[in-house]
Amino acid sequence: MSHGTNVKPRIIRGKPPKQNFTENTYKKAKPYLLRDFERRCAYSQQHTDRSLGERTMEVDHFNPKLTGASRQKYENLFLATRHCNGSKSNIWPSRKLRKSGIRFLNPCVEIDYGVHIFEHPMTHRVIGVTPAGKYHVISCDLNAEHLTVERRERAVIWERIEQMPVTINDDINAFPLSALKLLREQAEKMIPRIPYLSKDFPEYEEELRIVEALGTAMLSK
Repeated sequence: MSHGTNVKPRIIRGKPPKQNFTENTYKKAKPYLLRDFERRCAYSQQHTDRSLGERTMEVDHFNPKLTGASRQKYENLFLATRHCNGSKSNIWPSRKLRKSGIRFLNPCVEIDYGVHIFEHPMTHRVIGVTPAGKYHVISCDLNAEHLTVERRERAVIWERIEQMPVTINDDINAFPLSALKLLREQAEKMIPRIPYLSKDFPEYEEELRIVEALGTAMLSK
């Protein structure tokens, strides 16, 4: 399974802890994971400030089927929200599925968003465009309502930030610099902007047909 050698992965881990973790101590890796994953879920990218704090962030075994010391190695431990960790659970594709490209995406060795997964600009659901991307989105439940809502709200906030005139004087038609700073700080703690799905992908229109068939109010106004 090749992920390319010339592109940096989305997540670059820092210096690993010196201690070796066991089945009884692997949760002690959490402070290091909070550092390396910048307090964001490895899968949804949700920040601790949006997931009700550190207590809702858990230590996930990326490959839960590993055994012995390999299972508890630091590189197999990921920071995940309780939602994503619970959805992913102990799922791991069979060898046959992996040979066909169906697998979990590892952001510590590859780029996941913008290559395998894109955000639909109308629904703000994330769409897998490769077998791995589709499997990853479904298995981690990345289109749960609270995640889709956050992506939609983030898109609206960034659009407002980029369109607002800013002033440091008394121009009542402009947005105060201090308020803009607070708005930007809020946006930066939300799920980061994900490359939008191009209309060139067949999944673009497919997503709109699914939404229309379900009769949901997912389309952006």
